[in-house]
Amino acid sequence: MTMTATKASRRRIRSRVRVVRETCETARGMEGNLTADPVAEQPQRRFPYANWGPGGALIGVLLALGAGIVFSIPGVIFGQKPGGHLTTFGNLWVQGATEVGFLSVSLAVATMRGGSSPGEALRRLGVRAFQPSAIKWMGAAIGLYLLFIAFYGALIVEPHQEDIAEALGPIATQVLLIAILAPISEEICFRGMLFGGLRERLPRLAAALVTGVIFGGLHAFTGITAVPPLIVFGFLLSLLYEKTGSIVPGVLLHMLNNSVALLGQ
Repeated sequence: MTMTATKASRRRIRSRVRVVRETCETARGMEGNLTADPVAEQPQRRFPYANWGPGGALIGVLLALGAGIVFSIPGVIFGQKPGGHLTTFGNLWVQGATEVGFLSVSLAVATMRGGSSPGEALRRLGVRAFQPSAIKWMGAAIGLYLLFIAFYGALIVEPHQEDIAEALGPIATQVLLIAILAPISEEICFRGMLFGGLRERLPRLAAALVTGVIFGGLHAFTGITAVPPLIVFGFLLSLLYEKTGSIVPGVLLHMLNNSVALLGQ
């Protein structure tokens, strides 16, 4: 009886030791899990938000221009007068097609480079909220632009652009296409896609200058004397984009500029 009791007692002791050991090991494992580094969250992309590079940006602009031309074909075919000029319908179609080309290709570039949704693609193109401090930079940009126009007009020539507004029909369609949709589509294309892509590799001023030259140069068909001011305008809007982290302030200034030009015409 004594030997049997002793053996049973030893088994109970060994069992308790084993339970205590397993409990300690489990506790250490839990402690290790609690103190382990948490899974790092994906860091937000800082400016520039683009990831398509200068080559993708330049190709994107060419594709946007080409898309605008292709989209314009129905308007040219069905909206042409006998003398070769376009009807109001034709002009409306061509203007709208150009803007759709800018928007669609820019969104396609951002989507193919990882924009998992339309919202994410727009954010990569700079459509983001901005801080109230952006207002002072908007004021600085428009002030410098007006100063350049004043000197340019006084020392070189008064800038002049062809009046395309009357060809677009009623005032409502003029405002929609010139003062609203044109600024939105052009800022997304030239600042969001072009400047954003160039800025990945080029210094700020160089990227802004290239963007301004392309932006202004593409307006040459509306009036060669207006090209230098538009180059400066595109340059300043690019700097404004980087300074504020959003193309929205530039869109607003672009809308203001086009609205003033529309009223002047």
